[in-house]
Amino acid sequence: MKILHTADWHIGQLFHEYDRSFEHQQFLNWLTTTLNKEQIDVLLISGDVFDLTNPSAASVKLFYTFLNQAVKTNPELQIIITAGNHDSPSRLESPKPLLESSNIHIIGLIEKDDQAAIDFSKITLPLKDKNGDIQAWCIAAPFLRSGDYPTRSDCDNPYAEGVAAFYKAAFEYAATQKQTGQSIIAMGHLHASQASISDTDNMERLIMGGIECISASAFHDDIAYVALGHIHKAQKVGGKAHIRYSGSPLPMSFSERNYKHQVIVFELEEGKISRLETIEIPVSVPLMRVPSVHSPLNEVLHSLSQLQPFEGAAITAPYLEVCILAEGPEPGLRHKITSAIEGKNYRLARIDLRYKTTATTTAPKDNNSDPEQLTKIRPLDLLQQAYRNKYNHPLPDTLIPLFQQAEREVNETEA
Repeated sequence: MKILHTADWHIGQLFHEYDRSFEHQQFLNWLTTTLNKEQIDVLLISGDVFDLTNPSAASVKLFYTFLNQAVKTNPELQIIITAGNHDSPSRLESPKPLLESSNIHIIGLIEKDDQAAIDFSKITLPLKDKNGDIQAWCIAAPFLRSGDYPTRSDCDNPYAEGVAAFYKAAFEYAATQKQTGQSIIAMGHLHASQASISDTDNMERLIMGGIECISASAFHDDIAYVALGHIHKAQKVGGKAHIRYSGSPLPMSFSERNYKHQVIVFELEEGKISRLETIEIPVSVPLMRVPSVHSPLNEVLHSLSQLQPFEGAAITAPYLEVCILAEGPEPGLRHKITSAIEGKNYRLARIDLRYKTTATTTAPKDNNSDPEQLTKIRPLDLLQQAYRNKYNHPLPDTLIPLFQQAEREVNETEA
């Protein structure tokens, strides 16, 4: 039996306000071809199918068109999809009644029985080969929300301990279904400890200040493979080759532009994994950073002027991040940059503007936290302080009368 693991598609994501439907369509076309070329028996999608809990109609159509094409070209293909933290569990599961008779299984919710105990039979799915024989059992666990895992109040980290208890109980249930020669694999959408993360992962996925990290030891040693989603960088977890993030198929930020975006393919033989390999996903729209390090504006504009025009179609034009090191405010900055790349067929996505600082600069004392002092500070003083803190320069004299005029108008309106 041959299995392909992928995750974190984020269909519908806007990349700095640019629509990515073309990129997702290219990936899904490639994936459909790869499923056939590699003769895949089982496709595992470990969460974050969509970027928003309420995806657009176009995003939903893109996803279900892929499912239709995948099973049409490979009728024996079994697909297991779990919800991530970006997905709406109930919305993702909504077509479940239509798919029950097919080989497509969507798990978004953790169901419980009449005794409020987790019904592990709903998330423990048999994986069958082309002959219809069960080769493995899959613990198809979605992103676990509060109430989905056992409550542990007598420990330092109730979340991590609760999730570990969930996987322990899930494995014990799957073990009761397993026959000789069959294996158990698990899916998860979580942040595993020791995982290497990007800036995007750091901002969006460390939800609880670090306490949500799950140890690799939460997964029983007899689990043949753990297919994880949530972290966008493809990697092993804790040095264990069988516990892996597949990573995202598209870079979600410029910090991910050098990632190797891939899917993971492996085989199951006599209860064990073999021939595990990664297949790199072609990049349909490249990401560029100019220059490679933050530089003064005149140097940046020169570098941009030296860029060779991109010869491809406009839909494949690279996303451009421009990195500037400034000494103070740069009026008309965006216009200067767009003028420098005009006609070159690049899409300006982000201007990363940073300001020089000097070791001799001493920030003025901040008395704003003292209520009594706050009433004594003039609005102009606050503006001057805020300006210096941001730009490391005094407020220009030309701005003072403009601010005073605005202040007078506000006061007259309130009067």
